[in-house]
Amino acid sequence: MIGFWTLFEKEILRFWKVAFQTVAAPVLTALLYLLIFSHVLDQHVRVHGVPYGSFLIPGLIMMQVLQNAFANSSSSLIQAKITGSIVFVLLPPISYGAFFAAYVLAALARGLMVGVGVLLATVWFVDLQVVAPGWIVAFVLVSGALFGALGMIAGIWVEKFDQLAGFQNFLIMPLTMLSGVFYSIHSLPAFWQGVSHYNPVFYMIDGFRYGFFGVSDVSPLLSFAVVFACFAGVTLLTLELLRRGWKLRG
Repeated sequence: MIGFWTLFEKEILRFWKVAFQTVAAPVLTALLYLLIFSHVLDQHVRVHGVPYGSFLIPGLIMMQVLQNAFANSSSSLIQAKITGSIVFVLLPPISYGAFFAAYVLAALARGLMVGVGVLLATVWFVDLQVVAPGWIVAFVLVSGALFGALGMIAGIWVEKFDQLAGFQNFLIMPLTMLSGVFYSIHSLPAFWQGVSHYNPVFYMIDGFRYGFFGVSDVSPLLSFAVVFACFAGVTLLTLELLRRGWKLRG
């Protein structure tokens, strides 16, 4: 446990020392999204009977949680690999399970800090209610951990920063932006509604939003089952990569 706590603390301090960039900047980005979109659409659009500004906030919170959880673990690993400091993490007798837990929990911590920051910055502008807090907590924890683990896979796989940027721009960004953050999938044509159901981030956003308003595009039970299954699969894959030391050892 000493190795786990040491590595976890290192990862927390790594992003906290540049909190203006890693925490404050994403909060400002989300606030700008809200101010621009709600100013244009709030008086004209209601989704599931919810004013557009209120509908938008849970999506922005979850989007920032996911993107920042992914960014934390992926950037940490690629930086350590490029600078060679990864050897100081691999040499101590830390189990790959503890290695995984430290990186994922630190990534989740950053995602939650950003998510709370977005909530505190935006809640003053709309009437936001909470119907099912249990679903809110369940979805944000499992989804954030999932993207933290996915960030580890990216950090292990890539060898250069431009490869990581490609991973973010061509996979993470489309998955989050096309997941229903800014709209309900029922506003899409039938074909694109079907496509959206193959995007796991849609279930994260939809289930998380259900916790606030009690309405969703699909059942929260189905959404959580999909999210948890994805988390379990990504966790097993990450643990196997760590066990083999793929692209980390020698």
